[in-house]
Amino acid sequence: MTSGDLDYSPRVLLIEADETLAQHVSADLRESGYETAIAYDAATGLHQAQEFQPSLIVIDRMLAGESGLVLVERLRTGGARVPVLLLMARDSIDDRIACLEAGADDYFLKPYRSEEFLKLVKLYLQPEVTSNEQLRFADLMLDLATRRAFRNERIVDLTMKEFELLKYLMEHPREVLTREQILENVWGYDFLGESNVIEVYIRYLRLKIEDEGEKRLIQTVRGVGYVLRES
Repeated sequence: MTSGDLDYSPRVLLIEADETLAQHVSADLRESGYETAIAYDAATGLHQAQEFQPSLIVIDRMLAGESGLVLVERLRTGGARVPVLLLMARDSIDDRIACLEAGADDYFLKPYRSEEFLKLVKLYLQPEVTSNEQLRFADLMLDLATRRAFRNERIVDLTMKEFELLKYLMEHPREVLTREQILENVWGYDFLGESNVIEVYIRYLRLKIEDEGEKRLIQTVRGVGYVLRES
């Protein structure tokens, strides 16, 4: 891809302590048309996040001297709203929940595989379609332009994946959606053949939109999937 193919090359910041891996990932990203910057530790990563103004940040969970999860939390606390992907060596439910609770949008399981990683990056760096449209269900409103939800006028900040999941549910109110449908339409790629990642995202999405004790709207249909309905 030449520079003329893109009017704008999205920037990816890679925060990775393993220099060999960092250079490999960076080379793959540049070959795919992205601008890249590398930080080998958390402190440099925080500085680069401000100076480089990336469109997406990739962070290894294991950083020298500091957990990648802590770094994600610091970025979010500092106001960073760009998608954040975690590189993780383990894939348990607890790991997934920790990933979400820190504020990451998604994760990629090691060992590093170029083609699958670039698919995930492409998914998060698709051009945004500006829209004034709002989706509403009961006392829940989703603003497609700001990617924010509102529950009883309370603002609910969402990660990109939480937004996409809630959007899909709100586009199909009162319709039972299977886990396979949700994976295909929200993730858009083969998530290692696993559907229980959905349970993790549903759980955390519920925590956000029911934070003030509001009525549950995302209902579980045991053995099938989920449905957005009032009872």
